[in-house]
Amino acid sequence: MDKTISVVGHAAIDLLFDVENIAIHDESHPIIDYHEYYGGGAANIAVAIAILGGRSQLISAVGGDFGISGLEAEFQKHGVDLSLLYRYEDEKSTRAFVFTDREQHQSTYFDWGASHNLKDLEPPKVDFVHLATSDSTFNARIAKISDFVSFDPGQDLVTYSRENLEIILDNTNILFANKYEIERVCKMTEKSFSDILKMIDTVIITYDAEGSKIYNDGNEISIPVVTVKAVDPTGAGDAYRAGFLLAYTRDYPLEVCGKIGSTVASFAVQSIGCQTDLPDWDTMKERYQKHFGIL
Repeated sequence: MDKTISVVGHAAIDLLFDVENIAIHDESHPIIDYHEYYGGGAANIAVAIAILGGRSQLISAVGGDFGISGLEAEFQKHGVDLSLLYRYEDEKSTRAFVFTDREQHQSTYFDWGASHNLKDLEPPKVDFVHLATSDSTFNARIAKISDFVSFDPGQDLVTYSRENLEIILDNTNILFANKYEIERVCKMTEKSFSDILKMIDTVIITYDAEGSKIYNDGNEISIPVVTVKAVDPTGAGDAYRAGFLLAYTRDYPLEVCGKIGSTVASFAVQSIGCQTDLPDWDTMKERYQKHFGIL
């Protein structure tokens, strides 16, 4: 039986905007089109794991609109465990406003909604937890009491104190970051990348179209992207992490975990919305084998 992967972070309504250019100070640009979907980093990962056939659990704070928005029914449809949700009936759930220009550059704004309550809560103890973008204090608390910790600081790094970041890193077994985030992690902690590699068992750095690299025990493994016609990059990183983590808990070698992550990510980018075109295990396996050989 699969290990339950508990995922901490946001369950959100995503408002995705297509724009000619991302506005800077004192500028205004027209919106070409926009779409509303279910999202939130933790939710994307939990749903992707469930669709792949794994066992996932969402740890998040949601508002009174969680049911009427359709979010709750969506999780239930896929079998995501919602038993550890914190519910605040008088507040709104999280919303994300994501602007993507013609060059696939993005700018994102969050309304944290009920998630702001996480900073004051004592987290549950779980066996295997992935920390997605969330309140850094809550993430630090749960990292200290969990048996196995996977951590993705994401764009919320700007909200982290050095103390909370260092607590999480001290308890992290797997670190996910892109090339910009790992630079910020190093700067905030005053550690070199070599220092990070010495303190964390497995580090995965993603490089957009250049793929990803897995660092473990002095080894560096390069993982290529699975090339498809990309429509929207939003959610690709979450899909990668879902595939990687499920494969990891199923005891696949790290290189295979990375290739499974890359394969799942390829489905996320070929349609608009983070959860609209995620594969089950057999569908993922078919595409994996076309690109990487027998799984």
